[in-house]
Amino acid sequence: MKTLYLKDIGSKIDENVELLGWIAYKRQSKNHFFLDIVDSTGKVQVFCHGIEDIYKREQSVRVLGKVIERNGTVEVIADKVEILGDVKFQMSPCPREQFDVFSTSYVDYVQKNRHLFVRNPRVMAALKARALVMRAVHDWFDTNGFYEVTAPILTPILLYDTETGIPVNVNGQDIFLTQCVGFYLEAAVHGLEKVYNIGPSFRGMESISKRHLTEYWHIKAEQAFCPFDEFFGVVEDLVSSVTRMVGENPETKAIAKELQTGGYCMDAINPPFPRITYLDAVKLLQKNGYNVEFGKSINDIGEDFLADYFKSPVWITYNARSIEGFPYKIVKDNSDLTYTADLIATRGFGEILGIADKIEEREELEQRLKEKGKDNNKKYEWFKQLRDYGTIQHCGLGMGLERLVRWLFQLPHVREASAFPRSMGREIYP
Repeated sequence: MKTLYLKDIGSKIDENVELLGWIAYKRQSKNHFFLDIVDSTGKVQVFCHGIEDIYKREQSVRVLGKVIERNGTVEVIADKVEILGDVKFQMSPCPREQFDVFSTSYVDYVQKNRHLFVRNPRVMAALKARALVMRAVHDWFDTNGFYEVTAPILTPILLYDTETGIPVNVNGQDIFLTQCVGFYLEAAVHGLEKVYNIGPSFRGMESISKRHLTEYWHIKAEQAFCPFDEFFGVVEDLVSSVTRMVGENPETKAIAKELQTGGYCMDAINPPFPRITYLDAVKLLQKNGYNVEFGKSINDIGEDFLADYFKSPVWITYNARSIEGFPYKIVKDNSDLTYTADLIATRGFGEILGIADKIEEREELEQRLKEKGKDNNKKYEWFKQLRDYGTIQHCGLGMGLERLVRWLFQLPHVREASAFPRSMGREIYP
């Protein structure tokens, strides 16, 4: 079993060690050569003298040698280098080569070979960033008394239009991959009161946006007996706390340096965030020359303007009824609006999350289902029945994990925050 990782090699000066890793680079002189050996935690130069040159980049190796320090640099003098896994074909550029792996010029090449490029240092850094963010989100929910509920991926009902669903057939049943586990969290919140789920969601809708994937991970939560105006504070504490926790993690600085994307973003650490109603946002954008209509979604350009205008993450509140999902409560004194809000990130990263006050009355839910053409679908009956059996006031949260990671670590696209991204219009491979 491997016991020594390269991040700890500096503590082994003048000791004989065993290293297990991969060859990232090789440099050769007349009578000796150097191997840069890497693992998941770091890199070390290995000096090889009088050893036959049979080594290639990306081979996995076992190195036996002595750790030394020379001119302030830690090295290993090899006694033996054993090849564990050979390299039987060539790639250019190869995964650990120094090139811009996030460049749009390499998207097709990198995605087709993603099974090999997960070992690229910048890709690994993005996956480490994702792991840190996910851990911090779990920690916040645990600290704040939320119970994790593992909701199903296979579902008979959709939040949005059928055209946006991904259908599957299981034992003769025509069902879908989930778009939103909020249905099941709404059931669980009637018992556990504070619940959350972090899991995959699926959208079949085509998009070339930098914020969309076919398969992405959703941070979903529901809280009972929490008025809409108070739920803003709950969610702001989640976002600011996660931002701070990850920012204070000793690994984050090294990850951000490896990513080379502009550093870690701390824009969310000072809530409360400013709010602007959807109505006022439409008026402000129209006043500044943007083509925005009431009842339509505010596009990426409009969202960027608002974040720049407020110089902060900003809430767009009370969104239009026509653009919001059917489970969300209608504003009583303006039936064109809903008790919903979207949080817009800074620096051009757009919408990060949405919140909503959920409908409590069955009659209102049935009205909304009818508007969306779902009123004759008996598969929603169990969801309606929740309103007839001790219903309560409750609010919900939905946030894209990849969007949050992308914003905090300034990644160019949400696909970079996923190990094996499923992107719009691309073959599902590998």
